[in-house]
Amino acid sequence: MTWRAALPLLVMLAAPAAAETVTAAQYETPTARYGHGALANGEWADMVLQLSSGEERRISLPEELVFEDTAPRLVDLTADGVVEVVAVESHRDLGSRLVVWGPEGRIAATEFIGMAHRWLSPLGAADLDGDGRVEFAYVLRPHLDATLTLMRLEGDALVQVATSAGLPNHRYREAVIEGGIAGCAEGAVILTADLNWRSVLATRWQGGRLISQALGPYAGPASFDEAAAALGCSLTKP
Repeated sequence: MTWRAALPLLVMLAAPAAAETVTAAQYETPTARYGHGALANGEWADMVLQLSSGEERRISLPEELVFEDTAPRLVDLTADGVVEVVAVESHRDLGSRLVVWGPEGRIAATEFIGMAHRWLSPLGAADLDGDGRVEFAYVLRPHLDATLTLMRLEGDALVQVATSAGLPNHRYREAVIEGGIAGCAEGAVILTADLNWRSVLATRWQGGRLISQALGPYAGPASFDEAAAALGCSLTKP
């Protein structure tokens, strides 16, 4: 019996208690059933959630899906003090989508890209425009048009709020996602490369627009740490 099938019985038998929350998450069970390989060693069949109750829940995807990612991200997307789990799922025919999970299952998901072996590369979460709401940033098709995309979780939906093309954060077949979100005194800044991987770019969301500026040459993953330090910011990596 899966944990989702067992849950109603557990609820009927248990005394009232505080709602469970996720305290940790990790991918398990490497798989080759999808066979994309754009993210080296980055395809998984299972995700395991650790809950505040001490329980462990394993999410096993059906054969047509994999987690295509480096690690699940615990993020408080609604600024209510409770974290959600953000992951990338890929479908054998439809490519990737961003998914938000909670203790009871999927909370929200974007549409699949629509073609096999088309991926999205996470950057992270922050209040990017200073309005008190949290956005999650990722790069859609990082090896093609590399479109920086900002989403908000609103109820059970992920809502797109901004996009800008030409801002990659992953090099094809590498095992790591580069760049990230820098916390700065004047607000959060997204760090990516330019489309040719020659420069480090800082992108800010201001007045409803994504505005990018070059910070210096790209010479490897450490370039993003150096750029953040030069700005006096603390970089949170993907």
